[in-house]
Amino acid sequence: MGSQDVLSETTRLASSSALLQILFRVITFGLNAFTLRYVSKEMIGLVNVRLTLLYSTVVFLAREAFRRACLSGSTKRNWTKTINLLWLTVPLGVCWSLFLGWIWLRLLEVPDPNTVPYYKIGVVAFGLSAVVELLGEPFWVLAQAHLFIRLKVIAESLSIVSKCILTVILVVLYPQWGLHIFSLAQLLYTSILVLCYIMYFMKFLGSPEATKKSFPVSRMTDLLPNLTEDQTVVDWKEARLTWSFFKQSFLKQMLTEGERYVMTFLNVLNFGDQGVYDIVNNLGSLVARFIFLPVEESFYIFFAKVLERGMDVKLQKQDDIAMAAAVLESLLKLVLLVGLSITVFGYAYSQLALDIYGGSMLSSGSGPGLLRCYSLYVLLLAVNGVTECFAFASMCKEEVDRFNFVMLALSFTFLCVSYFLTQWQGSVGFILANCFNMSIRIAHSIHYIYNYFKESSYRPLKGLLLSPSLIFVYIISGVVTVFSEVFLCCDKGWLARLIHITVGALCFAATLITIFFTETKMINFVRTQFLSQYTKKET
Repeated sequence: MGSQDVLSETTRLASSSALLQILFRVITFGLNAFTLRYVSKEMIGLVNVRLTLLYSTVVFLAREAFRRACLSGSTKRNWTKTINLLWLTVPLGVCWSLFLGWIWLRLLEVPDPNTVPYYKIGVVAFGLSAVVELLGEPFWVLAQAHLFIRLKVIAESLSIVSKCILTVILVVLYPQWGLHIFSLAQLLYTSILVLCYIMYFMKFLGSPEATKKSFPVSRMTDLLPNLTEDQTVVDWKEARLTWSFFKQSFLKQMLTEGERYVMTFLNVLNFGDQGVYDIVNNLGSLVARFIFLPVEESFYIFFAKVLERGMDVKLQKQDDIAMAAAVLESLLKLVLLVGLSITVFGYAYSQLALDIYGGSMLSSGSGPGLLRCYSLYVLLLAVNGVTECFAFASMCKEEVDRFNFVMLALSFTFLCVSYFLTQWQGSVGFILANCFNMSIRIAHSIHYIYNYFKESSYRPLKGLLLSPSLIFVYIISGVVTVFSEVFLCCDKGWLARLIHITVGALCFAATLITIFFTETKMINFVRTQFLSQYTKKET
């Protein structure tokens, strides 16, 4: 598959993923808003912070390194060895689940059983759900490597919607079940996720479509561990790269979930405050999950396939380098504009969004301030996702190892900064600490990208520069919407709210028009690589 074909498939994957996620997440968004009316802040804090942290830590540490290593390079490889390597995620997940489960049960503060009952059952269920999800890892990597467009999104979306529906039903009918409700919902989520992949490959393998594509696996038994061959069980090059990514993934998890580790182990917030923080965090990260994450995951595959790890730019195919540079520049511009729009308009509409979503429980107190700070964090998330995506896809093993030391320093710095900022600013301190660390990570990735293209004529970092007229429109829009919030929101009635929304819509329309006329290169990229996927389908 040529680089242009890879780019076409990658953009199709990213755009399809984003649109399907929006469709299913809208349903989930409504179901979660309904659940908030029936569940206490303390229950939300325990489930969404402590127990979800247990699940995400086990899953991340057990599989992230394997994913990055096994998705690098061409799909033409010895898939038997790759699948054998991927099955190691299951025993590794069991070990992490047992070890971390013991910590969660024995070393952490146990919540009041009168407020949050059945805590031990919750720990066991969330640890078990992580192991269940790892059973589908070989299927996931095989699907991603061969750019199966909708399988990943549909599987995850169906799992999430099923989880939310079961939660709503049990919360309404059996509220006294406590953590049993969320434990059953979590196990249902991971079970459906794995079953979707298994059922798809049972139907796909051996089909005429698989034969036409020369798919490297022909039977379901080929997806099981194979130890009978007279050769090495795994590809040791992949195994060494996995070990490098594993050291990095441990540090990355500390940065990604750092605030939850501080909440869990240092008890800087009670479970109620943790619940409010988590709701605001999830609401603020909607765009990151809808758009930025699918783009990052999909274009990591593109860069990893087009570029040769550790090879000098001058020694690689110049057509591939030119395409990678052009794509990187347009991606940076795209995520920068999306993130900046969220930062500018999110400030004036945070309180209104929280009031509509969760009522006075969220719109009063620290909620609006949290969401305003998070709107700035989204901008940094957007830029970091693309810059690190390129860096990780092009770094050689030695460069990955060196970056581990940077991540180690950042992990330690984040824990210290978040603890002191939380003592000073409360839950807002977590977001400020995240902004600080994300800025350093962006600076490091930009430095790497600059050095990578230094000896070439390509300057993809120009994607981070905006025209003066667009900057001016953003400033005017921010000032106008802030004044609109002061005079019209949010205790002046629904008519005033509608006027406030109209003001924001007009400012946003002016911003879009300015983008259309000033950022023509990025608009052309979106039109040709994303929107064309759907115009082709319609014709």
